[in-house]
Amino acid sequence: MNSQSKINHIVNRLKWGEDTLAFVIFAAMTLLPAIETGTRLFNTNSIPASQVLVQHFTLWIGFLGAVLATRQNKLLALTRKPLFDNAENPHWGKWIAKVTTFLVLVALAWGSWELLKVEYKYPIDIAPNIPRWLAQIIMPIGFGLMAIQVYFKSYKKHVHRISLIIVGLLFSLSAITDAIIDVIPVVWVGLAILLIALIHGAPIFVGLGGAAVLFFWADFTPISAIPAETYRIVVSPTLPTIPLFTLAGYLLAESKASERLVKVFKELFGWIPGGTPVIIVILCGFFTALTGGSGVTILALGGLLMPLLIKEGYSRSFSLGLITVSGSLGLLFPPSLPAIIYGVTAGVSVKSIFIAGLIPGILLLVMMSVWSVYQGKKEKIVLTPFNFKKALKVCIDTKWELAIPGLILFGVFGGFTTLVETAALTVIYIFLIEVYLYKDIRLRDLPKIVIDCATLIGGVLIILGVAMGLTSYLIDAQIPIQMLTWAKSAIASKYTFLLMLNVFLLLVGCLMDIFSAIIVIVPLIAPLGIYFGVDPVHLAIIFIANLELGFLTPPVGMNLFLAAYRFDEDMPRIYQATLPFFLVRLIAVGLITYIPILTLGLLQ
Repeated sequence: MNSQSKINHIVNRLKWGEDTLAFVIFAAMTLLPAIETGTRLFNTNSIPASQVLVQHFTLWIGFLGAVLATRQNKLLALTRKPLFDNAENPHWGKWIAKVTTFLVLVALAWGSWELLKVEYKYPIDIAPNIPRWLAQIIMPIGFGLMAIQVYFKSYKKHVHRISLIIVGLLFSLSAITDAIIDVIPVVWVGLAILLIALIHGAPIFVGLGGAAVLFFWADFTPISAIPAETYRIVVSPTLPTIPLFTLAGYLLAESKASERLVKVFKELFGWIPGGTPVIIVILCGFFTALTGGSGVTILALGGLLMPLLIKEGYSRSFSLGLITVSGSLGLLFPPSLPAIIYGVTAGVSVKSIFIAGLIPGILLLVMMSVWSVYQGKKEKIVLTPFNFKKALKVCIDTKWELAIPGLILFGVFGGFTTLVETAALTVIYIFLIEVYLYKDIRLRDLPKIVIDCATLIGGVLIILGVAMGLTSYLIDAQIPIQMLTWAKSAIASKYTFLLMLNVFLLLVGCLMDIFSAIIVIVPLIAPLGIYFGVDPVHLAIIFIANLELGFLTPPVGMNLFLAAYRFDEDMPRIYQATLPFFLVRLIAVGLITYIPILTLGLLQ
């Protein structure tokens, strides 16, 4: 066996190990909360520290998923351009993106190692005979493996790869000696380089993490503060719901559930002008609520829904706009992941946010449905006569999947299970019905589904983690206090504040993904909301509804890029197709913002 064959063998074994470990951890995350529920139900002994273990499994699945996403070139970015391609001639923009990504990962790996050394020296147990450093060891390993992936995947030729090392050594030398801090404006130059890197395909977390590294370095603060904050946010008690509910959504998306649900809604609403678009609005809202990511909905269901609309006679422009916009519906309904993250970040009751989001979420669905009905009448679409027997039959055939929203709502609001337990039981329920009842998913397909889910989760959680590091710096630098002082002098009333907030969040939503936007912006905005008398729960709904709309805001709304990618359309065509729906959603966001009773009515 030659040296290259040995390297390939080692790489393949490493890949197998990463995949297997991710699958095992996901299984443990699902089973432990379910067992905990069972022990409480039957009044038997529970597993010691099971909740804490599940929280730390979230840390592991996040970093393993990030490694998988790096390996598969699926880290979330602002551009459709992949970070890695087959081009051997270094393009200056791509080279900057790759070098920057490599440097940020090396810096974060080093900071994580420094944190680990402190934790090892002063050990704290998170469970019987399990020290905290043992859980945290995945952070330097994860960042390190990602850096290695970037090194080997950036270029095939060693002469090109070596440039990453050279720049890394020069940067490290300057960082150790602080040689360039007094010579050039490091922070501003660094931020400009990060912006160039993001434009040319660097992952979103590189921009956030790189900015945090720059700020801490320039402030002579150990960058171990970033992984410390990453650890703190990722092991939050409610955060395991993110990978669990996302896995539930993935299982549904990989089955034929969407087809069965389309049949149900078609029989129930097909007699209405615009019935099929109404179906799509409801279906996309359902999937987005479960997966927590509008992009997943567009990518998973777009191939099924587009032909359905075209076949019924709807124009391609209307179909494009409807699917693109509907992909961001549902984030106000349980078990909305952005709502959970908002609650964790702002210290607001997640349950209260879920209750408050019901009426605004329904309002968004109704307004989108009304527009769809109008469009159906305008395009004179042939209707499907209502048949009670057919409608009853498809409802009975799909009864197990139709029960899912009810089960989730019962779990969330019933008080019998925690949010994490509800998420775990949802995964088990969907697994049983899709594998054993409907037989849409074969057991041998399960590892691939879990790995795909872990890849997405890794891309999200790595953003959350480094964004929390940046947020920590902003708070330490008293940015929220400075903003509050400015707002007191510049903003005259509550309604002026809300208007400025709407505009600001639209801009944030089109430039940042919703998860990092929540982590970074909420600590800055929440004190202003309190000062101007905006209820914290109402502010949460305003925030999420605005960011939903930000997905659709030109020129760089995330859903616009995903739709262009999924349907192979030019961006101007996507802009044109989504504009009418954007205006409808804008009116809805205005109503949610300026009529607080819509949000707070169910809480009173």
